[in-house]
Order: sequence, then structure tokens, then C-alpha cells
Amino acid sequence: MAEKTLLQQIREKELLLNIKIEDTRREAEEIIVKAREESKEMIEKSDKEGKAAAQKYYEFEKEKTDKELEQLKKQGSLQVISEKEKGERNIKLAIERIIKIVSVE
Repeated sequence: MAEKTLLQQIREKELLLNIKIEDTRREAEEIIVKAREESKEMIEKSDKEGKAAAQKYYEFEKEKTDKELEQLKKQGSLQVISEKEKGERNIKLAIERIIKIVSVE
């Protein structure tokens, strides 16, 4: 059996190391590709969730604002009715005063 020379043994080790380096490089590239895909998916998912949360918040605040606006309208209507009734109660007194002032002159 022929023994390998020291130079042949070194070259054989270099070949094996080069194969390991290439395998490791390939694995690293696969990991990077997978990580990029996962990060893209995470960004898309976060974007969708963010938009959904923003829409939900918008709808909640709009509903709240609409209720407040409706309440203010009711309060305004009630004030108008109250002032109208107050005015109607005072018409008789106002007429009597006007007649009294006009008839004195």
C-alpha cells in the first residue's frame, strides 16, 4: 500500500476544508434567505395588524364623537324649547306692560 506524501495529505485536507467551507457558506445563504422571507412576512403581518388597529380606533372615536354631537344637538334643542316656553310665558306680561306704557302717554 502506497503511503501518501505529506504534500498529498495537506492537499487532501485543504480539499476537505474547502468542501466544508462551501457547505457552510451555502447553509449561511439559506439561513439569510429564510430570515429575509420571515422578516418580510412579519412586516406585512405587522402592517395589516396596524391598519386594522388604526381602523378600529378610528371607528371607535368616530362613534364616540357622533354620540357627543347628537347629545349636544339634543341639549341645544332642549335649550331652544326651554327659551321658547319662557318667552311664551312672558308674552302676556310683556303685552300688559306695552299697553300700560302706550296708554299712559
